[in-house]
Amino acid sequence: MEIKRVGVVGLGKMGGPLARHLAAGGFEVSGHDVRAEARDAVADAGVAAAANCSELAGRSDLAIVGVGFDSEVEAVVFGSDGLLAGARPGLVIAIASTIAPATMKDIAARASGADIAFLDIPMCRGEQAAIDGNLLIMGGGDRAVFDTCRPAFRTFAGAIHHLGALGAGQVGKMVNNLVLWACISANVEGMRLAEDLGVETGPLRDALLESSARNWALDTEAHKWPMPWAEKDMSIVLREADALRLSLPLCGSVREVIKGIKIDLGQGMPTER
Repeated sequence: MEIKRVGVVGLGKMGGPLARHLAAGGFEVSGHDVRAEARDAVADAGVAAAANCSELAGRSDLAIVGVGFDSEVEAVVFGSDGLLAGARPGLVIAIASTIAPATMKDIAARASGADIAFLDIPMCRGEQAAIDGNLLIMGGGDRAVFDTCRPAFRTFAGAIHHLGALGAGQVGKMVNNLVLWACISANVEGMRLAEDLGVETGPLRDALLESSARNWALDTEAHKWPMPWAEKDMSIVLREADALRLSLPLCGSVREVIKGIKIDLGQGMPTER
């Protein structure tokens, strides 16, 4: 099946740019968001507003879901006006949200009676990459279905990786986030140490960027960015590790360091709607 019509659920800082890139790439794009202002913000790009997820599913060959929490993804898929309520046979539902791998597999299992294909496509590189159309996709699910969707994914992603069966993309994103937040934690604590020992952090950062300590978070000064999902990301890692009876002591420490960084920056933790 050729993907011609794409729906985007969640038109915020990530989903809004995705919808724009898809429309610019020649796809017929529908969008839904609970906020009218988010729907209106992409109207000039030719993104048709859908009243609910059911309506969006009926218009789409591929529905990309980019909401915040596991429970919100489940509501988008299974709600009374959710994607399954309006889905036509053959619809591909691609979960771009960062959720637990177990949740991803459970959603697919609950919908197994429907003629629907699921992919997980969590994305890396952040908001600016979404605006630039240069995201990185970590994908999981049936490879043939995934490959069918690649032309749509290429409109907003500069790197696309299929990692394995359904849930593999979420595992990849989980590992990425653990390493990212660990780097941010190490960078912040290292600079605090330097400051307290009387070394200017600007020249030190320049030196570190040419040393073995260089990392993406240091290069981009990621510790200065809003990081609303950091604690949620770490909680997912810890839950998955607990289920496996796997000890990840660094992860627990990173979660607490990140919490402290957010407190210093005056950032709260997002709550589920």
